[in-house]
Amino acid sequence: MLAVLVLLGLLVVAAFWAIGIYNGLVTGRNAYKNAFAQIDVQLTRRYDLIPNLVEVAKGYMAHERETLEAVVKARAAAVSGLAAAKADPGDAQAMQSLANADQGLTGALGRLMVVSEQYPDLKANQNMMQLSEELTSTENRVAFARQAFNDSVMAYNNRREVFPSSVVAGMFNFVPGTLLEITEPAKRDAPKVSF
Repeated sequence: MLAVLVLLGLLVVAAFWAIGIYNGLVTGRNAYKNAFAQIDVQLTRRYDLIPNLVEVAKGYMAHERETLEAVVKARAAAVSGLAAAKADPGDAQAMQSLANADQGLTGALGRLMVVSEQYPDLKANQNMMQLSEELTSTENRVAFARQAFNDSVMAYNNRREVFPSSVVAGMFNFVPGTLLEITEPAKRDAPKVSF
């Protein structure tokens, strides 16, 4: 009788232990999905600013149609990539698609800013200055949100991979989360000056 009670007690403890691990994995997965929602907010804000920026620039940059069209096209690809990633923030392919699209948009915006430097009236335009400032601020927010997301994914993946959580994760098919890694465009070296 005592052996049955001890065995029953061990089974109850093991069940509570497994439930605790399972709940921790669900909490971690939900945390990184919530962190991605913050990226979604900031990227959506960024994407909403771009048409206004293009409209302001269009009036001054009539000869730069290709540059403006490249920005519009890159924005459309980035919005599409964000929609795919929002559907499943843990999917590696969706994250890679978003990263590639966002990198393309960043490059197109960079080219737009470089070209806009050639138009003094555009640089001095109050709307252009305000939109550029908002875009820069949003870029910083995106970077912070991406870092928070990647931290959440790493915490979830660590929890999922360590023993004994890995046993429960395998039993209930918890898949690894994927980091959002956006590589910055290559930085130009400063020109060397020698006398």
